[in-house]
Amino acid sequence: MHFIRTLATLLALCAASAGAAPESEFWPGTRYDAAIPSFENVLGHAPGERIVSYRDIIDYMGALAEAAPEQLRLEVFAESWEGRELVYAAIGSKENMARLDEIGASMRRLADPRTLPKEEAESFIASLPVGVWLSYGVHGNEISSPDAGLLTAYHLLAARGSAIVEEILEHTIVFIVPTQNPDGRNRFVHNFEVAEGLEADADPLAAEHNEPWPGGRTNHYHFDMNRDWFALTQPEIRGQAAAMQQWYPLVVVDLHEMGGNSTYYFAPAAEPYNPHLTLEQKAGMEMVGRNNAHWFDEFGFDYFTREVYDAQYPGYGDSWPAFYGAVAMTYEQASARGLVTRRDDGTDLHFRDGVRHHFVASVSTAQAAARNREKLLRDFYEYRKSAIEEGEKAEVKEYIFPLRGDVSATVKLAGLLAAQGVEVKRATEPFKSGGETYETGTYVVSANQPAHRLVRNLLDVDVAMDGPFLEEQERRRAKNLPDEIYDVTAWSLPLLYNVDCVRSSSKIRGWFEFVLPWEGAAGSLEGATPAKVAYLVPWGSQAAGRLLAAALREGLQVWSSDKTFRQGVKEYPRGTLIFKVKENPDNVADTLGRLADESGAQVFAVSDSWIDEGVNFGSENVVKLKRPQVAIAWDAPTSASSAGSARFVLERQFGYPVTVVRARSLSRADLSSFDVLILPSGNYAQTLGAGGGKRLKAWVERGGTLIAIGGAVSYLTSEDVGLLSIKQENNARGTDDAPSKKGKNGDDEDSNRVDGSLIENAEDFEKAIQAEEELPDAVSGVLLKAESDRDHWLTAGVAESLYVLVQGRAIFSPVTLDNGVNAVRYAGPDEVLASGYLWEENRKQLAYK
Repeated sequence: MHFIRTLATLLALCAASAGAAPESEFWPGTRYDAAIPSFENVLGHAPGERIVSYRDIIDYMGALAEAAPEQLRLEVFAESWEGRELVYAAIGSKENMARLDEIGASMRRLADPRTLPKEEAESFIASLPVGVWLSYGVHGNEISSPDAGLLTAYHLLAARGSAIVEEILEHTIVFIVPTQNPDGRNRFVHNFEVAEGLEADADPLAAEHNEPWPGGRTNHYHFDMNRDWFALTQPEIRGQAAAMQQWYPLVVVDLHEMGGNSTYYFAPAAEPYNPHLTLEQKAGMEMVGRNNAHWFDEFGFDYFTREVYDAQYPGYGDSWPAFYGAVAMTYEQASARGLVTRRDDGTDLHFRDGVRHHFVASVSTAQAAARNREKLLRDFYEYRKSAIEEGEKAEVKEYIFPLRGDVSATVKLAGLLAAQGVEVKRATEPFKSGGETYETGTYVVSANQPAHRLVRNLLDVDVAMDGPFLEEQERRRAKNLPDEIYDVTAWSLPLLYNVDCVRSSSKIRGWFEFVLPWEGAAGSLEGATPAKVAYLVPWGSQAAGRLLAAALREGLQVWSSDKTFRQGVKEYPRGTLIFKVKENPDNVADTLGRLADESGAQVFAVSDSWIDEGVNFGSENVVKLKRPQVAIAWDAPTSASSAGSARFVLERQFGYPVTVVRARSLSRADLSSFDVLILPSGNYAQTLGAGGGKRLKAWVERGGTLIAIGGAVSYLTSEDVGLLSIKQENNARGTDDAPSKKGKNGDDEDSNRVDGSLIENAEDFEKAIQAEEELPDAVSGVLLKAESDRDHWLTAGVAESLYVLVQGRAIFSPVTLDNGVNAVRYAGPDEVLASGYLWEENRKQLAYK
């Protein structure tokens, strides 16, 4: 592999002749083989003295691989958006590493009890080492864990006479991902080095502790990749998920950092637990946690468990592996965010402390796995077996995905599920279920499979939260205490993809084939070609959006119909794209055929312009589309995640380039060259000022299209800008019948006094202590149902009903008819909540907004 430099070999040889290395301060009493290159040999400093760059991470792992090829295999599993390779190291005894591929094949067989005889399963359980997967640095500015990963690899290879290491090497394969986020890591290290002075500055206000926008936490597109595990939108996580399914490691740890005033966290997790976790998995968390506690006590490290970090959301690096059967956990170390920082209590936290804590936890975890090798393997086999049995008894036997609506979204979802180890079938002929006939190509996911619990997590409408936990959150909320819900409470993939999912209570009979990971929609060019009049692309699918973006970039001329029309028996929806033959190059058929293949869209060639019903191609309701020049606000005060995800959707999911413009430039920039400006979430009032708001308003009045996301909507509603007539609402919780809090004697009333009142019972007291004006309580994250206005051109291609992820506390009044159109509004109070846990007051107030 090209990332292993020749220099690494020379350094390793130099180390071999240097004599025995001294005892380790990180694991006292350990002696190391000088033939294995140390930090000092390769990087020029001891662990924890400097923050290792991504390039140095790769160089050091390469040096270890050169020095110990019989014990360490280095594999590339992905490439970041910025072109950096991501690697993992597999480390074990010489005997285990010699049969590593055989071990992986055996684990894949153990993962499917349907095809594995009991005797062979017992043989695997008796003989296989257990995989331990240690993932470091998914957040690029959580800096101590990648250095700890390098130190762990060195320790396992170089320690001599250590019974702990010998036990680990004999009974486990330790997989080390030294960094999951090389782009973010490099961003942090660069910013730190730019700000660094003569000596490390412990003051929390020092620039070296405070990153400029967007910070190093996220990847190139500013995704928090720790929440991407079942969405699999980013290559860094896609590759890691695929690698895990190659080896099925049974103890998985994602190592993080948290605020510098804390200590160290490891499992067991806080409540609530995902209902699809088993008792054995919870016991496994405690087993590892107890061993960590033993070593933390031995070395005098403080720690905590069962607080803050719950086990409900299945999309983390420490939770997704649990649903193939692993014991999966997160570890959190207080962060120095540099080489040293001063805590609120006046003590200093050093970077090397964080490195050591993560290193000790890593070795301790591997030791716990080694000592419980057979139990972990048996639990895994039983987990997969019991999942099949649960699926057999489940109320929902089959999840059916009909080919209606946005078929390209359905196809994409099927490929995504398959990429996670879910068995997805495609009908090779029509079949019946529940009295309905489904066409060839319909997708089906059976509950009766080893991935049953992952299926339930991803495809059920709701994944219930623990009742007593929710009762406690309501109690806290009533006292104006913050809730303890850590993340979103809804993530149903059929709702997020806005595709139909029929949940059948009976098994399906028919002929099916298995879907491969990441299978895309098959595009087509139908009808006699070359067409004499036009090529039509029905609107309303992701595939059609991709084709439009590509066609505009190719310079094709395209029109769009604002109304439906019918030609023969074929109905074309609002928004249908029309490529007129006479207005396009002679090779338009070849171009559209290629774009159909690349996008997955359907293209229909027509040689007759007669329309049997609806508008003709020459109607005023058929509008020519121009290739828009799109700008997106970048840098402070925009939310990096909002800006990054908006850019990602346009550039990577639809293939359309955007221009990123630093937000501070918008107050004075000439925007006349842009057709569209996107303001991601953020508070722009101070950055743009009154003059910037006026410039935006003038640009919109000249025809510019302004799109605001999240918090930017509030900016557009402000009086200084006045681009939206809506207003953010206070909490609608009424206090009309509460005891009076206001005086009533006009201006002469003492402003510090109010009318006297009688509070006759506890209910009156609760009403009396409610604030007169406050925002609604914040929502952690739910899926709400919305309805689109079918009469407005903006909603062409948008489903009549759709589902949106809602977080925070912003609720806006509707647009009045004299000021605009509510193109999409939330459904009524009885149906607005589609999935997740929503405060009752918010449910009522969000309705019809």
